[in-house]
Amino acid sequence: MSVCPRAARATFALAAALALLLAGCASHEGIAPAVAERSPQQYGAVQTPIDWPREDWWTRFGDPQLDALVAQALAGNPQLDAAGARLARAQAAVAGARAALAPRAQLQLESTWQRFSEHSLYPPPLGGSSEFTNTLQVAGSWELDFFGRNRAVLRAALSADRAAAAEAQAARVLVASAVVRSYMQLAHLLEQHQLLETAKAQREQVLELVGARVRQGLDSSVELHQAEGAVLDLRRQLEASSEQAELLRHALAALLGSGPEATRTLAPRAAGFDAPALPQAIPAELIGRRADLSAARWRVQAASAGVDAARAQFYPNVNLLAFAGLQSLGFGHWLDLGSRNLGIGPALSLPLFDAGALRANLRGRSAELDAAVADYNATLGDAVREVADQIATLRSLQRQAREQQAVQASAEAAFELASQRYRAGLVNYLSVLAAQTEVLAQQRAAADLRARRTDATVLLMRALGGGFEDSTGTDRNMASQ
Repeated sequence: MSVCPRAARATFALAAALALLLAGCASHEGIAPAVAERSPQQYGAVQTPIDWPREDWWTRFGDPQLDALVAQALAGNPQLDAAGARLARAQAAVAGARAALAPRAQLQLESTWQRFSEHSLYPPPLGGSSEFTNTLQVAGSWELDFFGRNRAVLRAALSADRAAAAEAQAARVLVASAVVRSYMQLAHLLEQHQLLETAKAQREQVLELVGARVRQGLDSSVELHQAEGAVLDLRRQLEASSEQAELLRHALAALLGSGPEATRTLAPRAAGFDAPALPQAIPAELIGRRADLSAARWRVQAASAGVDAARAQFYPNVNLLAFAGLQSLGFGHWLDLGSRNLGIGPALSLPLFDAGALRANLRGRSAELDAAVADYNATLGDAVREVADQIATLRSLQRQAREQQAVQASAEAAFELASQRYRAGLVNYLSVLAAQTEVLAQQRAAADLRARRTDATVLLMRALGGGFEDSTGTDRNMASQ
């Protein structure tokens, strides 16, 4: 059997013409996404220079122990393992979508024993007999993606892959910032614990002096009970401080992917580094510097390609089919040249009536695109707000620190004066201890402000993207559109 190339071409042309003729049988008119994508400018972002954080921004603290903890967390945190698995799944989806664009071939080998009916298509002597039907052939197919459905599916898979890659990086930024915040909070708690120990020792001195004055009849038991209560309260605060420090160590161990014993002896010292120069306005380039924004943008692209794929399903599906091999009845002539079996031709399928399934699918895909755009808009709004919040907090903390320094200087001057008056015999030691209590209170306030400034700086680094560099192709120039 031979195949006429001219006849094949004519058949193919006829199928293509019929496909175009019948393309209007199913309609997608009236179905379109409804949510518009917002720009950074709509949230007040402008083009402004800023010192963006480096990928290893935490090294600016100059603490090798912190650097090692962050490296350990980035290597062993379970959240990052989950993000890596999602990325691998997205990459597999890309490979599957790309395979749909290529021709396919398969080898078929069949040998089937069959009794042929005496009253069917085959007359005697075949009818009523039993024989083996044998087939050995190679069959192939190629879906001719005239209307771009498979290409749209591939674009969706590629966008989802890039979104997964950005989300994996976003997870790394979150883990690194969580480690740094927990480490610095632990350092602050340990510093406060030392100040509480100093305050307790000072209150115990007060208690001894009050006890002596009560025995001399200079004070009543009221003052004694007040002094005892102050010591007991500081002991309670010390115990609460120890509990918080232990819980923070447990949190750090979980971030590292380890058990509580891994951080039981961890005792960091409070440290800090200056925040980058604060911009006067929110930088529009933020859109390309945050992994979560990049991921949300790629999710929009994936959903948009999904709409294109759903719309393409309204059009004909054309496949080119071909097969070549050997086919015979029985084994005697199976491998003879006369048993060759060849065929080639197009196959066309067109939805005529589906009870609205295609339109429902397109509406669903359009709704997914609306949801992706809305999620992107919300993520962009949150990103702008987070940056604005941390900038406002850091500016306020700078002003508070200046005021607190003045207050602390005044308290230290009062303490020095009380000490001089005590040495001159003008006041008793209780006055000195009272002045020292105020100094200790101001030292604790200064430590709180330093801790808040460090924490706000870490949060600003995270809000500015944590050193993320988009390598997936997101266009940062759209921030200026």
